[in-house]
Amino acid sequence: MMRLTRVAAMQWVGWAVMLLVAVFGLYHVAEGGCAGKCCQGTDLTCQTTDWRMDRVYGTCFCDESCQRTKDCCFDYPTECPAQPCVVSEWSYWSGCAKPCERSFRVRRRTIEREPSNSGEACPPLEERAGCMEYHNHLGQHCAQTQGPALITSVEYGKGRSEHSLYGDPLNSGFCMEFKLETLTPHCMVENRPFTRWMQYLREGFTVCVACQPPAMHNSSLSCHGDGSDSNRDELLQWQAMGSPHCRGTWKRVQRLPHCTCPQVHSFVFI
Repeated sequence: MMRLTRVAAMQWVGWAVMLLVAVFGLYHVAEGGCAGKCCQGTDLTCQTTDWRMDRVYGTCFCDESCQRTKDCCFDYPTECPAQPCVVSEWSYWSGCAKPCERSFRVRRRTIEREPSNSGEACPPLEERAGCMEYHNHLGQHCAQTQGPALITSVEYGKGRSEHSLYGDPLNSGFCMEFKLETLTPHCMVENRPFTRWMQYLREGFTVCVACQPPAMHNSSLSCHGDGSDSNRDELLQWQAMGSPHCRGTWKRVQRLPHCTCPQVHSFVFI
């Protein structure tokens, strides 16, 4: 008799559990969860009653801040998926801000979709890089004739035109090999997108620097600071464009028709 009573009691408990699941299941479909309730920022009214992500049943939220406060409804990741910021491609580099002196060029991109639901924030929308123009507003040549050689990444050379303003083919230039003697510690810590190339500069390494138009002087077919007139033992100065603190010295090794260094050790005169 006792065994039958216990069996009957267990059956009753099972029915009760099934009834509760059915009732709360319908309630969940009708009331709970984040379906249609995703909110931006911090919104204390953006709440409901359901299981939270920490497996506690009660008040839960569907705003962006719930990720930080750990009280999101259990279905927040699926109903309110994180949408990262989407930006456009970079624009072309602008011209130098000032002619006839060391300056900077700019490129920009725009936001195509703002981030939502704690999605990844937008990256920087503007970058600047060092540059120098060789003609003033009247078209007169104004390259510097003294001071250190100005260099930048070989990537900058890819954007240079192979023809003059009148469509005539330009001299393809030449390459100078240098052995780096000294450099400042600032080169090693540069980590901005357009200055990371400076991290590959090392004392004792041989680097290639291309002399190409428009850096090449039309009359002498040389570049400012290329060391063409120096002897192999003369210590010459150089400076990285984009970071005035990254600079050093090198010695000329040889002049070549084309650069043969690895890309990370190849640069161009500005």
